[in-house]
Formats: sequence, C-alpha cells, structure tokens
Amino acid sequence: MAYRRQPCPRQVTPAAPASRALDDLRFIRETMESAAAFTAVPGLGGVIIGVTALVAAFVAARQSSPAAWLAAWVAEGVLALGIAGAAMIRKARRAETPVFSRPGRKFALSLSPPFFAGALLTVVLYRAGYVTALPGLWLLLYGTGVVTGGAFSVRVVPVMGLCFMVTGGVALFCPAAWGNILMGLGFGVLHIIFGAIIAWRYGG
Repeated sequence: MAYRRQPCPRQVTPAAPASRALDDLRFIRETMESAAAFTAVPGLGGVIIGVTALVAAFVAARQSSPAAWLAAWVAEGVLALGIAGAAMIRKARRAETPVFSRPGRKFALSLSPPFFAGALLTVVLYRAGYVTALPGLWLLLYGTGVVTGGAFSVRVVPVMGLCFMVTGGVALFCPAAWGNILMGLGFGVLHIIFGAIIAWRYGG
C-alpha cells in the first residue's frame, strides 16, 4: 500500500496588532466625524453681515434705477461671502478643527445648490424685468440653503433658515415697495439676532 503524503496546513499569518489598532482608531474617528455637527458657523461674522446688510438696504433704497438697486445688493452679497468665509476660518482655527471636515463639506454641499439657483434666477428675472420679485426669491432660497446646510450644524442654524424662508414668502406676496424693507429685516435683523445667539451659545 503506497503511503500518501498529507498536505501541510497553510500557516495563517496573524494580522499585526498595531495595524489592526490603527484601523480601529481610523474607523472610530471617521464615525465620530460623520456624526459630528459643523460648529464653525460664525456668530460674530453673522452680526457683522447683518450690520452691512442694513447699510446696503439704506443705500439701495436711495437708488433711482433697478440696475443701481441690484448693484448695491450684489455688492453686499459679495462682501457678506467674504466676511462669512473669513469668520468661519477664524472660528475653526480657534477650535482647532478643519473647516472642510466631513460635516463641513456636507454643510457646504447642502448650502450651495440654492445659492447657485438663486444666482441663475437673478439673471433671468432681471433680464425679464421682474426685479421686484428678487427680494422674495433671495430670502426664500437663502433660507432654503441655510435649512438644508443646517441639518449638519447646530440646531439654531436651520431655525434661522426657516425664519428667512418665512420672510421670503411674505416678500413674494407683499407690495413691491416692501421688498427692500424685508431685505433689511431678513439679511440685516435676522443675521444680527441669530448671529448673536450663535456667538453666545457656540463660541464666536
């Protein structure tokens, strides 16, 4: 009877403990990061934006043409973006957290589409001669962006967005003469109120 050699069992190399621990730590960190809220929404920056918006409302109300009125508010929008960006970076650095963390990226991606839609509709409505519809449109879409982005931030942010949406809805159905006043109320007063709340409760 021929002797049949049994195959040697394959040796399984155990995973290195250090490598497994690093993988576990990476998983825990990514899980915590994805569940965290984006807290770099600037409170003091919001207050400053509110003040500049009130100034813009005052300046825009004294313009004699729709083009000049639009230019005043577009300039305010560009200024507000700069203030918000600088304040957000400053707050993130103070908290030693990256601005474009996973919650930060989700916040930005949720906030951007309504802003992009608003920019396109602004051009279309201006060319069609419907400038009086812009205050309601801007307030409504800005509020929509803040609500969707605020889903990844602290609780007061989506509440602020809802207030903007309500103001925008009112502006859409109010007399055209109220548009600039409601712009000042929304972009000015609401930013100051909620910016102060965010600065007080969430550190700047």
